[in-house]
Amino acid sequence: MARTDADTWDLANSVGATATMVAAARAAASRRPRPVINDPFAEPLVRAVGLDLFTRLANGALDPVDLDGNLGFPRMIDTFAARAVFFDDYFAEAGTAGVQQVVIVASGLDSRPYRLTWPAGTTVYEIDQPQVIEFKTSTLSKLGAVSNAEHRAVGIDLRDDWPTALLGAGFDADQPTAWLAEGVLIGFLPQEAEVRLLDNIVSLSGDGSRLAADYGQVAGQSEEAQQQARAMTDRWRDLGLDLDIAALTYPGEHTDVAAYLWAHGWQTVTSDLAEIFTAAGLPPLGDAGQQAPANSIGFVRASLG
Repeated sequence: MARTDADTWDLANSVGATATMVAAARAAASRRPRPVINDPFAEPLVRAVGLDLFTRLANGALDPVDLDGNLGFPRMIDTFAARAVFFDDYFAEAGTAGVQQVVIVASGLDSRPYRLTWPAGTTVYEIDQPQVIEFKTSTLSKLGAVSNAEHRAVGIDLRDDWPTALLGAGFDADQPTAWLAEGVLIGFLPQEAEVRLLDNIVSLSGDGSRLAADYGQVAGQSEEAQQQARAMTDRWRDLGLDLDIAALTYPGEHTDVAAYLWAHGWQTVTSDLAEIFTAAGLPPLGDAGQQAPANSIGFVRASLG
């Protein structure tokens, strides 16, 4: 079913299930003999959601090799492991630079507030729909997970007035902030909502703030990309999951986040998927990097001042 401006979801369906897919990939990557990412919370979170395919991927019952290329993501596990490392390194650099205020938008099943070691005095805010925040915090609480930062979860839809909710939770717009928009600006919002999100981030960012994001389109609009998306949907269904990636994304143009930030006075550094594979110490992506979605998504780290 196509997305609408008032649609709803949870972590087991629609766009919410993509957060569960990414967590399952992090869990699978963490199980490898020489993992580049270690997320001990990914598997229990995926298991609690209850989608059988992703549970089997997370707990090792499903061989990730069987998925590579068959689901539209070349080297799917490596892709999400490399993305996780890219953003983990971003937070490490921000902490070293003295940034003590962090905001993760559309946080989904991101366990960074719990699994990363934050510098003393850091406050981590995460924003997502109330039911997503409640599910994750309650699940991790039962596991005894504790953040070493001051952790403040803000349960609100990004389509609502989240800046006011964030400020009400104690956010200080005069302090430098490390923002993260992972997996949200890749077609899962209409362009006007992407711009509104970025406008709000810019308006709330004091000098010294940073932003990291991936951006582009996970499902391109060309006939070849749409054909690939349909094949991916059929493969998901063969594996027991009704997840139509193309229907979860908004068609049309999407925001070049790096160009937008540059135009608003931010310094930007961009990377492609092949480059973040190399940075994570993974074998080269090779020819797969020329195929969608690998060639239709970029990565940016930006700073203000």
